[in-house]
Amino acid sequence: MNKIEQTVKKITNIDVKLMDKAQERLDSLTKPQGSLGRLEEIARLIVGISGKETPELKNKVIFTFASDHGVAAEGVSAYPAAVTAQMVYNFLRGGAGINVLAKHAGARVVVADLGVAEDLKISPGLVIKKIGYGTKNMAKGPAMTKEEAIKSICAGIEIFEDEFARGIDIIGTGEMGIANTTAASAITAVFTQEKIEDITGRGTGINDAGLKNKITILKEAIKINKPNPGDAIDVLAKVGGFEIGGLAGTILAAASYKVPVVIDGFISGAAALIAYGIEPKVKDYMFAAHCSVEIGHKTILKFLGLKPILDLNLRLGEGTGAALGIGIAEASIKILREMATFKNAGVSERGK
Repeated sequence: MNKIEQTVKKITNIDVKLMDKAQERLDSLTKPQGSLGRLEEIARLIVGISGKETPELKNKVIFTFASDHGVAAEGVSAYPAAVTAQMVYNFLRGGAGINVLAKHAGARVVVADLGVAEDLKISPGLVIKKIGYGTKNMAKGPAMTKEEAIKSICAGIEIFEDEFARGIDIIGTGEMGIANTTAASAITAVFTQEKIEDITGRGTGINDAGLKNKITILKEAIKINKPNPGDAIDVLAKVGGFEIGGLAGTILAAASYKVPVVIDGFISGAAALIAYGIEPKVKDYMFAAHCSVEIGHKTILKFLGLKPILDLNLRLGEGTGAALGIGIAEASIKILREMATFKNAGVSERGK
């Protein structure tokens, strides 16, 4: 049995009975029933995921995976491919958006090289699980082999398990990779069967001509590769990215350890589609941190049945939205754990 099968085998349904018990406690707190809206919903779901009546979210981790994409050669991004490696160094120096927001949320960031197109300097805080030096150009053929796709998912599982030994109560997903919105659009189109035009955005800010070219390249990639929507690993291999595969593995691993997952934006959403394609039960372990400006992200959320916690017109990636979502999730659990009940506070409940 391979690593993916072993991980999937450990994923169970969330504990609905414990969620009902959590709702009873929420209803007994000193407030009108249901008055804290989605905070109550989030707390209840975290209880069901963790299998703990009063969970704590002390150890918060954001996994930010980096990889290059061969399709960048087709001019689908406003930035050169060299930016992927440059941004990894920025993450390691603590100067990126994810560093600021993770610090604000009290989360640690795990930065991993899954397929950056150059050898990065060995640095404290950098996990190297390089599958290859970027994917192949999916406009010319498969982005990677099936073996590489499996290896990328397994790498994500291994990174999670290594970090779990340090303690993890909740995770967020994040990424960096020039041209990875192209891969995310392809994955989204294959799984949802929506038109390329309806799920393809401007990524890092391409102009009208660039968007037209991106749509053409995507149509060509799907036509050439014919990814099978019934086989998530085939989709990943044909039109995905190493960091997307890695994040899919991390999502699967988190679910197998009963850890809630806060999904960031469009590319993290594409990874969620891959994980869901491998094991549908993971959907119940996921929270959508926000709704990205990237138009395809709304399609992913609708397909997965996930309602975003926030809508702040974000489109940075890196795990920035996930960091904010984790803060909301922690607030919901603090309500469950720390707020007084009517009985304990000596406050009269509403009349019958």
